[in-house]
Amino acid sequence: MLGIIGGTGLYNVDWLKVIETRSIETPFGEPASDLVFGQMAGVDLVFLPRHGRAHEYLPSEVNYRANIWALKSVGVKRIISFSATGSLQEEIKPGEFALPDQYFDFVKDGRAKSFFGQGLVAHISTAEPVCAKLRTQIFSSAKQLGLPIHDKKTYACVDGPRLGTRAESHFLKDVVKCDLVGMTNIPEVFLAREAQICYSTIAIPTDYDCWRDDPDEYVTVKQVLQRYGESIQSAHDLLQHVVENHDHTQTCSCHQALAEALMFDPQKLAGKSRDIMEVLLR
Repeated sequence: MLGIIGGTGLYNVDWLKVIETRSIETPFGEPASDLVFGQMAGVDLVFLPRHGRAHEYLPSEVNYRANIWALKSVGVKRIISFSATGSLQEEIKPGEFALPDQYFDFVKDGRAKSFFGQGLVAHISTAEPVCAKLRTQIFSSAKQLGLPIHDKKTYACVDGPRLGTRAESHFLKDVVKCDLVGMTNIPEVFLAREAQICYSTIAIPTDYDCWRDDPDEYVTVKQVLQRYGESIQSAHDLLQHVVENHDHTQTCSCHQALAEALMFDPQKLAGKSRDIMEVLLR
């Protein structure tokens, strides 16, 4: 099953033929909202707004573990997420699309980043954190639709909720050589890998952050919402093309991410630990 995680400005489901809405309990607390089950072009989908239906959660407050675990528990094998980002490179223009294939973790706010711990010891590989098959399918759909899109970009994730300083923007752009900056894809991308789910983000750059010299171009919330809103229809068109033209039941190496990562025997678990691993290992 295909899961869709909606970012800033993508909360409604008017693009989806809704079948049911379901509340999911997880060992990590409540997800950001109920899961919405539906169909697009005859394909079963599950939708979850990352920040809640009314955008009530800051990036540091999102219960990422509950979100990903809930999606995995209902059978999601692939996730396409949408994320508003800042562009750190001149050629990635606001309003275009970008597909990260690498991530730089600049998060320091203490958000939980793993399903593991408290006796569950595992070390997943994140050398290639994004599903190459899914990312390539999204890129192919965008090209067929004639949408401007940039592939194989590096996403720097920061704490928020404040927007960055110029020093931080230049550090991420010039020193780390990142292409995009956002507040939410970490730990989401890594949790998806731990849950053995294919994951790829469709980043929607809304601004040039604040690395440019013109103060009038420094990012504002008003600017983010306006430009993201202007891109929503194209994002819906891209999602529909991906759904209609690619196989979402295919197997992938992402689905075996835990095969050589566990440092314990799942057969010997009990209680909450057993419940967590029963879902992650499906």
